[in-house]
Amino acid sequence: MRPSLGAAGLTLALGLFVSASLQAPAIPLAAGQKDGDLAIWREFTAAMKAGGPAPDRVRPYYENLKEPILGFLKEMRAKAAWTEWERTPEIHRVGDHVHFLIPLTFDGQKADYCFTFLSEGGGWFFRHLEAITIRLDKTGPLPTSSFPDVDEETKAHIREENGWSREVRIFNLLAELKGKPFALESFKDGNGYFLSAETWVPFVEPRQAFILYACWEQSHLRGNKVTLEKLGPDEAVIRLSTIFFRLYKESAHLVQQIPFEDYTRIFETIWQDRARAAGWSLVIDYENEPYRASECRLRFKKPN
Repeated sequence: MRPSLGAAGLTLALGLFVSASLQAPAIPLAAGQKDGDLAIWREFTAAMKAGGPAPDRVRPYYENLKEPILGFLKEMRAKAAWTEWERTPEIHRVGDHVHFLIPLTFDGQKADYCFTFLSEGGGWFFRHLEAITIRLDKTGPLPTSSFPDVDEETKAHIREENGWSREVRIFNLLAELKGKPFALESFKDGNGYFLSAETWVPFVEPRQAFILYACWEQSHLRGNKVTLEKLGPDEAVIRLSTIFFRLYKESAHLVQQIPFEDYTRIFETIWQDRARAAGWSLVIDYENEPYRASECRLRFKKPN
């Protein structure tokens, strides 16, 4: 799981947790302060084991993130390996906020999670949860043109989250002004997409060039997992594990901004128009619920 409670460009604001030593001066911690901050983590872990922090102990940056946060914490509690939570996390205090970085395993995948707390009035309030941390606190001496990076999978996730968050806002605006059919029309890029395939992959028949280009574009530009299962003059099958559907589950703001039915219609509108432009008919088969499995098959056939 990669919980994300905001994205760059959203009105919700806080997208990625960038290690706070570059946002505000870090306060050198005395031993007593470190112990006090660690006590926050210990109390939070105990609360998680006991059923999760009470709703009044959750005070997010924006109130509409409260329910998604409680949902993520509930899911994490159900899948927690408590021996991992009992380890000492990396602690960063910035003003009244304390950030704990700790590696945790969910569904067989380990990742570094950042838990943020507001320390106030002798107590603490849960603030934020992120699975993306950009370690810009490790930036070298200035002047520099080199900055700490993240892995390619994380960068693909960031690009897709930023991009689709923007597209959803555009869809909602157009739907409000002109209606949903008009809004969906704005996502049709089939003619240009097919032209790219014809001109950039001139080695095979155009319909097959489209299939090969789609695999390349989705894999190398989008960061999706792509398997070309069949490629022939009359039929082609692509299995696609796409960040697009994972985002709906993992990025809380999307659930609040657009119904899943409309979100899916955007995806299907794009691919149906691309298939049309390339001379294919298309059937999309989903593995279980699309946003849970994140996997689908694009079955292209030459029309009769």
